[in-house]
Amino acid sequence: MSIRRLGAHLGVRPMSLYQSITSKEELLMHMADHVFGEVILPAKGPAEWRAKLEFIARAEWELCRRHLWLPKTVSFMRPLFAPNMMAHTEWVLRALDGLGLSMEIRVREALTIHSIAVAAAGSLAEEDCTGNTTGTSLHSWNPTPPVREWKTVNRTRFPLLSAVPQGTAEDLEGLFEYALARHLDGLAAMLADRSNTPRAEMPGSQAATGRVRRPPGQDR
Repeated sequence: MSIRRLGAHLGVRPMSLYQSITSKEELLMHMADHVFGEVILPAKGPAEWRAKLEFIARAEWELCRRHLWLPKTVSFMRPLFAPNMMAHTEWVLRALDGLGLSMEIRVREALTIHSIAVAAAGSLAEEDCTGNTTGTSLHSWNPTPPVREWKTVNRTRFPLLSAVPQGTAEDLEGLFEYALARHLDGLAAMLADRSNTPRAEMPGSQAATGRVRRPPGQDR
């Protein structure tokens, strides 16, 4: 997201935006704050911690999909002190109450949940940028003959890669859901180990909840 692009979108001269803001960073902070405010965070939310984390992760994934400039705006090294964004982090910290986790681990968990959504959406944003630059969308893009030849020649060297079903790598929705599920499985296992509870019986495990999350299109 650039000042020039935003000015063009609003129909104003780019430099005129600086009459209301002091820097691009301030503008991005206000934009991010407004966007994160689109999500209505329930006071309590689902009863179980896993469902809470699934809710917030999917909400942020949808935000990043709708606003493709957002993934590059979210920074863990230079965080934006946007109240609505901070409310998301606070909500995750509260969702982990009562699990016996230190504040350090809870903060890392909140950042991990954010990063799963941001990382998947970042690839979507990059593709959108590439499509705008080249004028060719991913769906209409075809490898050039040399690329196809490279794949054919190297099948003996990369037999497993050549067997990957077409479209697997591009399925960012499926990648997001897979990463989220595997991360939450790991958290459930860690909690079970700490409490000496069999993992299949630990609240938040997929076996305990009876829910096995599948990528879209595989629910039936």
